[in-house]
Amino acid sequence: MRLLVLLISLALPAAAQEFSTLKGHGGPIMGIAVSDAGQVATASFDNSVGLWSDGLPTWLEGHEAAVSTLNYALAPVLLTGGDDFRVLLWNTALETAHELTKHLGKVSDIAISQDGTRLASASWDGTIHLMQPSHDTQATTLPVVLYGHRSGVNAVAFHSSGALFSGSSDGTLRIWEGQPESMSSRAIVHHGFGINKLIVSDDWLAYGAVDGGTRVIHPVTGDLIADFTLDRRPILSLAHHRETGQIAVGDGQGYIMMIDSKTWRIARDFRATRRGPVWALAFSNDGQTIWAGGLDDIVYGWPVALLDEFDPAMGQDRSFLHKADTMPNGERQFMRKCSICHSLDDGPSRKAGPTLHGVFGRAAGTVPAYRYSQTLHGSDIVWTEDSIDALFDVGPDHYIPGSKMPMQVIAKPQDRADLIAFLKQNTTQGD
Repeated sequence: MRLLVLLISLALPAAAQEFSTLKGHGGPIMGIAVSDAGQVATASFDNSVGLWSDGLPTWLEGHEAAVSTLNYALAPVLLTGGDDFRVLLWNTALETAHELTKHLGKVSDIAISQDGTRLASASWDGTIHLMQPSHDTQATTLPVVLYGHRSGVNAVAFHSSGALFSGSSDGTLRIWEGQPESMSSRAIVHHGFGINKLIVSDDWLAYGAVDGGTRVIHPVTGDLIADFTLDRRPILSLAHHRETGQIAVGDGQGYIMMIDSKTWRIARDFRATRRGPVWALAFSNDGQTIWAGGLDDIVYGWPVALLDEFDPAMGQDRSFLHKADTMPNGERQFMRKCSICHSLDDGPSRKAGPTLHGVFGRAAGTVPAYRYSQTLHGSDIVWTEDSIDALFDVGPDHYIPGSKMPMQVIAKPQDRADLIAFLKQNTTQGD
């Protein structure tokens, strides 16, 4: 095997053999896409999108919550969806965005038909919005809203015939056919567990599910073609490189499984991280690099031919994954409940929330250069021991409804007291 890998590596261009990273985000990586020109775009929990050139980012700031999915099929136009329920259409040259549609729940996926005439967005509100894409970032058309699933829609994908497929937390995979205003659907798979991801090719469809199921079926009949289900769950990401026939599968236990769709065999099974999920995958245009993201604020690029030569790289230093008995309780509460969104350092931060440095005695909504929600602009809240205790006692959704803070409750008074003591020790001005 080592000799074979060496021979393969000698045959590849030098650039394709390099392990690379993209560093700069302030939170976990939720989505990755690559344009036809080779530019990598990344979506993050830090509410931002990164456009990467020569390893350096251009930041697109427009979402008011985590950016969960993106699609670069219409480059230079970029489509993004977020936990703020919105689908944004970006003019990447001007770094400006236009709201294309707004769901009633998190946007989980965006798909473009192969002829470029239709766009579909999936949401946890249980609907699909069907629209006509446009390079004009000021064009607005009302979406056709498709109903049919009984719970959140996690994935959408178009077939070359124009048919639309969708996978849902209700455990079904549906095919939608007809004209946009009169589309009808039928379930071709009743998986039983939620379906998270879809890839559609001309004569097959691959899907990944919550129970670890990775299956390939006929896109019309639903007949099983191949089953790559392993005892690893859930399946969280899929990527396909059409020219080389590679399919990459990322799961909740940190593995990237590479499938050869020409032979329907597992070509490689690589452990990318010892702890934590693989949330995002994308191939480079030549299919020789697989880009991956997860709990880290770093995007990793591995040469596909040499995957078996690498040790796990993702998720090595995430403090919230450390064993509970290695940290005092106050630090543990901060690491588990606050550290993904907030820094303790003085100065600007790329995390989703403002820095907590100097938080005690500070009026809410006043950290310079941070884009607060309207709720906190002009708020009369001042952060003290009492207000921070109340915030986590009832949860941000009740204490400051309408803010960007996710629902987070610390039920035990002692846990809240320990967190406050940790914050007072580690956020003091001039420390």
